[in-house]
Amino acid sequence: MTKPDILVVGDYADYDHAPMQEAYNTWHMAEGGTLDHLPAEAFEAIRGIAFRGHSFLSGEIMDRFPNLGMIANLGVGYDTIDVAHAVSRGILVSNTPDVLTEDVADLGIGMMIAWSRGIPGAQNWITSGHWAQHGEYRLQRKVSGKRAGIVGLGRIGRAVAERLVPFNIDVSYFARAPKETPGWTHYDDIAAMAANVDVLFVCVSGGPATAGIIGKDILEALGPAGLLINISRGTTIDEPALLNALESGAIAGAALDVFLNERHIDPRFLALDNVLLSPHQSSGTIETRTRMGALQRENLAAFFAGQALITPVPE
Repeated sequence: MTKPDILVVGDYADYDHAPMQEAYNTWHMAEGGTLDHLPAEAFEAIRGIAFRGHSFLSGEIMDRFPNLGMIANLGVGYDTIDVAHAVSRGILVSNTPDVLTEDVADLGIGMMIAWSRGIPGAQNWITSGHWAQHGEYRLQRKVSGKRAGIVGLGRIGRAVAERLVPFNIDVSYFARAPKETPGWTHYDDIAAMAANVDVLFVCVSGGPATAGIIGKDILEALGPAGLLINISRGTTIDEPALLNALESGAIAGAALDVFLNERHIDPRFLALDNVLLSPHQSSGTIETRTRMGALQRENLAAFFAGQALITPVPE
């Protein structure tokens, strides 16, 4: 039986790559790379794309493949795919929701604790010899009993909120309309919420609708004692405004797993001592990445079998 042809975009671990090679004829495109190396017959043969990338999968790229019918995204966010163009061509798009919710929420809480208690610096205080030479580490900030605001109460935002409750943290959330919650405070204005919390979590999806949703006004409302945590997309924050706020002390600090221009982030971040930086690894556990890869392949298999996708992206 002839195996279908797919384009594999991005770097995959062996446990993902091997089963794809077994099921398909695989062609490859590096993250941020070009298609110039593909022979002419590949463009005709490829019917599916397994996408794991942060660079934009544009309509122009899709149109290089006249028989393309399916794009399977590895990740819950699909703002790096021109879904509108795919829909216009009848190309199906899937993602991998739910399976990474717990890990992303875990990292958000972990970053709140790590920044507040100065954990990276505390380890360095020991390994550098400062503890032995200079004594106690500087005092840090308490976590329990604070007030937290969550921008976006979707799957991940709700999981973050649920993890905050055992810390006796007062939870507020921003959404267009109130949602069913166990007494959490609803805001329909982010700045108003930011002015009344100590920690602001950004959990909205990426894309044009949320681009720059956290701007200078929000940061000023959060204030000089406020902590910003971004586990969504780098595009959701006005990054120059954030850097200015961090450098000037307009906010106390930030814990960031996502940035603009990944992997080459703004070097201004590297000079700051009030940020906790993480290399976009919120779903980066063995268990979750294994399940994400399996779900991506399940969607591909459903397409090639003529069946409904397991987790289709809404049109």
